[in-house]
Amino acid sequence: MRPAVTSRRGRVELQAAGRELRTRCPRSSHGSWRPPDDRPDPVELLEASNQTRLPDLVPVRYGRMLESPFTFYRGAPLVMAGDLSRTPSTGIKVQICGDAHLLNFGTFATPERNMVFDVNDFDETQAGPWEWDLKRLAASLVVAARTSGLTDADGVDAVHRCSAEYRSDMSALAALSSFEVWHSRIDVDAVIAAAPTKQTKTVVKETVAKARQRTSMQALSKLTTVRDGRRVIIEDPPLVVRLGDEQLEQAFRFAKAYRATLEPDRRLLLDRYEFVDAALKVVGVGSVGTRCFVVLLASADLDPLFLQIKEAQPSVLSSYAGRSPYRNQGQRVAVGQRIMQAASDVFLGWARADGFDTYVRQLRDMKGSAEIGGSNGRNLADYARLCGATLARAHARSGDPALLAGYFGSGATFDDALAKFAVAYADQTERDYEAFARAVRTGRIKAVEGR
Repeated sequence: MRPAVTSRRGRVELQAAGRELRTRCPRSSHGSWRPPDDRPDPVELLEASNQTRLPDLVPVRYGRMLESPFTFYRGAPLVMAGDLSRTPSTGIKVQICGDAHLLNFGTFATPERNMVFDVNDFDETQAGPWEWDLKRLAASLVVAARTSGLTDADGVDAVHRCSAEYRSDMSALAALSSFEVWHSRIDVDAVIAAAPTKQTKTVVKETVAKARQRTSMQALSKLTTVRDGRRVIIEDPPLVVRLGDEQLEQAFRFAKAYRATLEPDRRLLLDRYEFVDAALKVVGVGSVGTRCFVVLLASADLDPLFLQIKEAQPSVLSSYAGRSPYRNQGQRVAVGQRIMQAASDVFLGWARADGFDTYVRQLRDMKGSAEIGGSNGRNLADYARLCGATLARAHARSGDPALLAGYFGSGATFDDALAKFAVAYADQTERDYEAFARAVRTGRIKAVEGR
């Protein structure tokens, strides 16, 4: 705990300190991006990151990244991490997502079965500069706009709205107590009610309706079948692969180690389920090639539960923001998620077995995210505002919102700079994507598309 101070005086002093930071790190300086002469080859960085991945799945990873500049952007947080380390920073560190592009936000169910909107991917989370999350989110908006056939004006408008909402919410959070900040959340019903247009309200309702259907019961009918009287996960190589006896034993070891990281009440709930089947399953874009088990459990009354046991490697930020204090990378992910999210998965935990760190969560629990295909400029801008508000709340849980609010002020200076950076980095992403695509065409690297 910190030494006791008068709450109001503490906020005033923090806001003043934030304003003083503008001298050392002007808000307009965040708009700069120019690749340095010694910038690493992005393809070489990607190839180096494959050394710890399953080699048979690397071409699948590359095939997914080859779909568009946006999917490349999603799969290459390592490339941007090095670039962000060369950009201006206030020196303020908070718990950051580390990969805060617009599709790493979404809906999910709280332990009380309420639906909330929040950050939902934490593979790269650790303490780091708040600017890195906001810049990755901003650049993703411009890249996504271009991929969707929208104009740069649409992307820039989305960035402005995202940044303004982040600033506005950070200012509002600065007026709350630490307890109030910690318990603030964005409920889906409130998002629907606050939708600015009828069209946006319809889009949100449809997204939420789809998410509500994404449960273990729905996954049971989609991912499994009955074979010889036994429920098994359907194989679809190389995306879903059944486990041999040795791999099944490994999955058991992970599950046993994971159980010990749960609180006693969560262990009691987990123990009501028994193992049914398990498989290796490819997930995401950037995660393709890391080990990921999907485990099917069932209760005595055949209520299904799908858990995902996913390999956790060191964050792509660790070389630039410092090493995590957690020796188990799965623990780094789980703790970071609990810090940033208003409510986390009741089964969230971690494990280490056979030299691999993993984290564990439910595979499906009303999880949903936006679809950028077919989006128009207004919908993108509305979604950007929601992501900006969400990120502000997530950062405020581990940082001092008054300090950041003082730095931002009430004007749009920072918003303009962030938009300038987003366009410049979207250009950089397209250049990197072309270099990546050229490496595939020339045979330097292999990609399997359509998987």
